[in-house]
This record gives sequence, structure tokens and C-alpha cells, in this order.
Amino acid sequence: MNKVHQVVLFFLLAICVAGQPSASDVEIAIFNPTASQKDDPKAPASKKSEIEIPPEKARPITVPKIELAMTIDGRPDEEAWKNAAVFNDFYQTSPGDNIAPSKPTEVLMMYDEKHLYVAFKCWDEKDKIRATIAKRDNVFGEDNVRIWLDTYNDQRRAYIFGFNPLGIQQDGIFTEGRGADFSVDIVMESKGVIEDWGWSVEVKIPFKSLRYSAGKGKMWGFNAARNIDRFNDEFDQWLPDDRQISGFLIKHGKITGLDEIKYERTLEIVPSITVSETGQRFAANDPTTGRFVNRPIRQDIGVNLKYSISPNITLDAAINPDFAEIEADAPVVTANQRFPIFFQEKRPFFLEGADIFQTPLAIYDSRSIVDPDFATKLTGKIGKNSFGFMVASDNGPGNFSEEESSQAPNREFLDKNALFGVLRVKRDFGKENHVGFFATYRSFPEQKNFLSSLDARIKINPNLTGQFQLVGVSSRRCFFETEFETIIDSVKAVRNREICGTGRTSANELSNGTYNQYRTGNAVGYYANLDYSEDRRGWYLEAGGRTKDFRADVGFTRRTGTNFAFAMYRWSTNSAPKNAIIRADWRPFTGVDYDWSGRLQNWRAGTNLRMSLQRTMSLFFEGGVSYERLYEEEFGLKRVPARIGRFAGDPTRSTWQQFVAAELGQNFSKQISYSARFSYRRNAFDFFFPAGNGQINPGPGQTFDSEINLEYKPIDPLRMSVSYRKSRLVRNDNRVRTFDADLVSIRSTYQFSRFIFTRLRLDYNSLASNYAGQLLFGWTPSPGKAFYIGYNDNFNYNGVNPYTGQVDQGFERNSRTFFIRASYLFQKSF
Repeated sequence: MNKVHQVVLFFLLAICVAGQPSASDVEIAIFNPTASQKDDPKAPASKKSEIEIPPEKARPITVPKIELAMTIDGRPDEEAWKNAAVFNDFYQTSPGDNIAPSKPTEVLMMYDEKHLYVAFKCWDEKDKIRATIAKRDNVFGEDNVRIWLDTYNDQRRAYIFGFNPLGIQQDGIFTEGRGADFSVDIVMESKGVIEDWGWSVEVKIPFKSLRYSAGKGKMWGFNAARNIDRFNDEFDQWLPDDRQISGFLIKHGKITGLDEIKYERTLEIVPSITVSETGQRFAANDPTTGRFVNRPIRQDIGVNLKYSISPNITLDAAINPDFAEIEADAPVVTANQRFPIFFQEKRPFFLEGADIFQTPLAIYDSRSIVDPDFATKLTGKIGKNSFGFMVASDNGPGNFSEEESSQAPNREFLDKNALFGVLRVKRDFGKENHVGFFATYRSFPEQKNFLSSLDARIKINPNLTGQFQLVGVSSRRCFFETEFETIIDSVKAVRNREICGTGRTSANELSNGTYNQYRTGNAVGYYANLDYSEDRRGWYLEAGGRTKDFRADVGFTRRTGTNFAFAMYRWSTNSAPKNAIIRADWRPFTGVDYDWSGRLQNWRAGTNLRMSLQRTMSLFFEGGVSYERLYEEEFGLKRVPARIGRFAGDPTRSTWQQFVAAELGQNFSKQISYSARFSYRRNAFDFFFPAGNGQINPGPGQTFDSEINLEYKPIDPLRMSVSYRKSRLVRNDNRVRTFDADLVSIRSTYQFSRFIFTRLRLDYNSLASNYAGQLLFGWTPSPGKAFYIGYNDNFNYNGVNPYTGQVDQGFERNSRTFFIRASYLFQKSF
């Protein structure tokens, strides 16, 4: 079976690479009624675009210097703006293909020795402008403008600065090949005004907020854009977008003249304090339902420091940082999940310079550092060399509750810290290529993990990009051994009983401090991809894998002992902004997973269709088939003559599956937006159905998953949203619903001003009959300056008692917290 599927996969990959049908072969009249006009056999099927950039835009634009600092009021009518560099004559790049925009836009730029000034003038009908008093980083769903600043002019990384018509900010980092990360907050000043002729925004960006290459004659990459939401999310750019060339920053223009920037070494100090009072439910012998304990008032005081050693090198440090998360992770369905779920980082210290630590395999995940006492980080770029170095001491792994502290397996770890070290070096070569080295280390306390990696990204031609990564890992720890007989190998039996716990099993070992149940595990991981893209077609290939003992303790790993391969082809129609279906993308795909002995784990093949429609609507459909095979040693012990295995019944399970999915989304109006998703899989595995004696009995069933999201903005300051997700699995053999989950999230935010808000959040999970709520008041005038007062509550209603396993009738509180949190940014320049 395994060989057959590998042959099938190879055949499909060959089709993807070699077939390359012309775009006209797949043009469908329903997508573009003018398709018949392209049937002339004399016309080339897929002609390279001949986009000519006007000479005045092809040359670097000189940004003039002014002598006096500007007042930011949203109206660029001061005398100095008359001498600013002007960027106009925009192109509509979406949904149109470099055609005239619906409305004119103009960008102005100048600088003084400490600040970069940018102004936007956007002509429009006043009553049709879509803008609300939104929170920071939440403005790209309405009318907005933005600029990109490639401050190293390396076509690999750029700052993004975006603003809505009221001047509310959305900022982040764009990395070529990975996209935009809006978790970064940059100190700047902006204001916008809406007037009868349209709207305008003024921006003042301190150079000390940026990392850049300084010196006379230096150039920065630059582009500007405007988004008009009501015109099918129209996107207008200062420079045209040649869709026949893959990549984004390579198509940007250049600015120069920033020769007289006055560099200042800047020290930023952000002290923070959190005062909280928490009550929590604990286990108790009497009563068995648990007891609720009110903890004493707690104070957490910390400080974050940032020192700009040079314009391109930054040192960050955090001492007992306050990493309390004001915004909780969104609820997710955890039932029937074989592998870990990834959550995005939200903590400011780890977001600074995070792009340098990103690689295809997630060998670094900052959320592996749970609660650091101390952390420091050095990041920067010198010439073609980028680097990042971080060390941290994390008390999270050794910080147990009162009850956990008394449990024997935790005693050796009590009050111990995990030590982290991370090193990243990257070298640019050519226009869009780089090669890099990565190393991580974690120790806790005698458990060791060392990882090193080589990676590269290469632009093979204007349409084809390749990436690869090779990882080596050495770990000293307790590994779970799936196959042994107690009589033959008692050491493995002991190891398994402790399973990556203490590794100690007797008083003698506890007294002499040995770790003789640990062993060394060496492993490798690998990844490679090829991505070909042009306007009307594209293809994508990837392959990767990790051996059984692969452990990335500083990273995030979903699965080990597996290899995977995937192939996808894309056909696209021409963009037709006035047609009912503006653009359609059709993608057939196939993929395979198999272990290191060549056994098949999963094979899948399918196709999907994505369509962009009028009124900012999108549709997505997907369907296909798959074959999945399970082995009991992937879930626990493998059966041997002297012992049962993890599965009750057959040690392997397999099934053919069929799946379908559909999605719909639309920004319906200035007030309403919505999205909906539906999926169904026939013969999906129920992985963890209990069978007694510690065994499980996986079996096929029917899964149904749906989600509806609605956002409503009745007035400019008020934004309300509700999200509902339904997830259910019914087994085929006994018709039992192994889980039936309803997740509901309700959010309501009222912005009294740009910087003052109140928010109400309520989450519900039917699996535990659990409710989690938060009421929050906040003042956030700029990054680093914040004040919050909040109340969190978590309770069950007719839910299962976590200590008795019985249903508690009525209301039972699990925990509650009242907190006050404040931080303030102090800056000193030298």
C-alpha cells in the first residue's frame, strides 16, 4: 500500500511540475464572460506582463529635510508640506490589475533630524467613508492607508505603518516569504480628519523607533497604498504590481536623501506593576467537592529595558517582567486532538525582533518560556548579517501549586528554573536570498536539550522560490519507550513508569542525586519547499520530517517519527472588477505522511475553489478523499507477549475518509461583517474512546464542524462581535457521540476615545459547562504606557466537578481575579 501511494504521489508531482497547462486552457466563461475574446490561437497563452514604471517612479525619490518640528493635527496644510516629496498617480492593483483607481490618493513625505513625517490625502465622498474609533491594530477591515519602509533596502523585511481616516494605527513587520506580523507596536504619533472633500492623516515617526541602515547616500525601500473597503476591498498602490513576478518587496520603489538623521542612543525603561486578588477552587479531602480559597493580595513588580546601541543594534532586557495577558487566548476545541495546539505570542518583550527567529520548522517558540525571572536579548543587522541572541531564566516549570508541590514526581523540580539560550545568525546574498544558522539550548534541571539548524531561502528565478532547513537535536532526558518486556528489560519498565518525569525511583537515588534513568536521544528534522507563482497559475511542493527522538524544547513540535510531502497546483482567472465573479482560484492538491520505516500514516487528495465576488464577498469550497492508518505505539505501549498494548483489539486501524468544506465571508456594510465555515468528514477517527484497563479503542465516525462569526458596529465607538462554533463526532459502530462541543464567544468594546476603552468578554464551552468572563477598563495612549482595571471570572453551571467526576447542580465558581495593572514608558536619549 505504501509503495503504491508513493508512486501515485510522485506521478502527481510530476504533473504539477511538468504539465504547466496554459492559463487559457482553464479559462471558464462563468468566471469571465470575456473569455471568448482570448481564444485567438495567435495570442500567447500566458504572456509575461509588460508593466512599465514611469521614469519618475523608477528613480529614487529624494525626501527633503525641514528645520522645524511639525505639529500633528491631521491636516497637511502647513507651509512646509508644499516642499515635501509627493507620491501620487496610484494604480488599482486589486481587484483590478494595474488600472486607474476609483479615487485619487496623494502621499507627502519629509523629515527633520529626529522624525519622519508622512501625510495622506484621500479624496472621497464624506458620507461613504468607512471608519470607526477602533482599537490599535484593528483598522484594516475598513478604509485605510499604509506605507512600507524597507529601512535596510534588502528587499527582505519592511515596517508597515497603517492608519484609518481617524488616524488610528496599525503597525507591524512584513517579512518576505512569511507575510505581515502586526503584533509589534511602534511608538509614533498620528491623527486623521474627515472633511467634505475626503480625509487626511498626518504621521510623525521618530527615527529612534526604527532600526535602520544609517549613512550618507543610503536608500530605503518604499511603497504606499490605500484600501477602499466598499469598492470590493479595492487596493491602490503607488507602484504597479506585476503579478507575473513573485514576491512583494522586490516591486517597491526607493527613497533617498535621509542623510542628516541625528542618531541618538536611546534608553527605554518601562516599569510595571500588577496588583491582584485571586480566589481559586482547590481539591480537598472534606468536602470532596473542593474548597474555594481567597488568596492574599499579590503584587508583581517588574521592568523592561531597551537600549539602542546603534541604529541597527538593540539590547532588550526584562527583570521579573509582568507578562499577565490582558487579552486571553480564543477558546478552541480540544476534544479528540492528537497533537498540540499552537497559540500566538502576545507578550511585548518577545515580539521585539521576533522576525529574525522565524524558520520553516518552528524550532523556536517564545511561549515555551512560561514565566521568566530574567531575560535579555540582542538583535540587529550589520551589513548583510542579521543576528539575534537571547538568554532567559524561567521559573514557570518549577512553580507548582500547593497541591502539586506535595506530589512525589514534582519534588525534584520544585522552585527550580529552566535555563534558555537562543542564537540566530543569517547572511543575505544576492537580491532575495539568505542562509542561516540557528542554535537553542534548554536545561531543567538535569534534562538537557541542544538543537542546531541550517536553513536557506533562495529566489531561483522571478517566479520560483525555494527554502530548506536541516535540524540536528541531542537530548538528555527520559524518553517514553513503547516496546519492551518488563522481565527482559526492567530499566525500560522503570523509565516508562516515570515517563519523562523525575527518572528517580528510590530513596537511594533521591539522596545521591543520580539521573540514571535518563538517556541521550539524537534526532534530525528536515524541511524543503518550492513555490512557483505568477498571475494565472502556480504550484507548490513541500516535504519534511522529524525522527522519533526529535525534541525541540525551545520550539513547537506537533508530531515526531513522521515524514510528509505535499503538492498543490493553482489555476486562476483574470481579474475582472466589474464581473459578478471578480476572480477565481482553483487548486488541486495531494499529500502523504509516512513513518521512518516506510509505513503509511495518511494519504489525501482533493481540490478547492476560492472566488472573490462583488460587495466584498468571498466563497470557498473544498472536497476530497483520504486514507488514514493508526498504530498503537503512536498512542502508548505496543503489545508484547508479557503485556497488553494501548489499543483494545487490533493493533492497527485504517479507514478511507471523504471530506467537504465551505466558507463564506463578507464586509456587508460599514456596520456589519460576517463569516461562516462548515466542514464534514466521513469516517474520521475517534482517537481516544476508552476501553478499560487503560486501553483505548479508536474507531471511525462522522465529524461535523461549523463556525459563524458576526461583527456589528451600530455606532462609531461601539463594536460588538459574537462567534459560535459547533463541533461533533458520532462513532459508526455504536452511534455514540464521543463529543458534542458548543463554543460561544461574545465581545463588546466601547471606545470613549482613541486611547480609553471598556471591554466585556464572555466565553462558553459546553463540554465542561464552563463560562469565562472579563470586564476590563483600559487606557493605552502609546506602546509602553497603559493602565488597566479588570475582573476575570470562571465558573461552571451544571458542570462536571473536576475532583469527583460528578455533575454539580447549579453554579460553581472555579476562580476569579480582580486586578489593576499599570506601566509607563520613560525614554532618555544620549
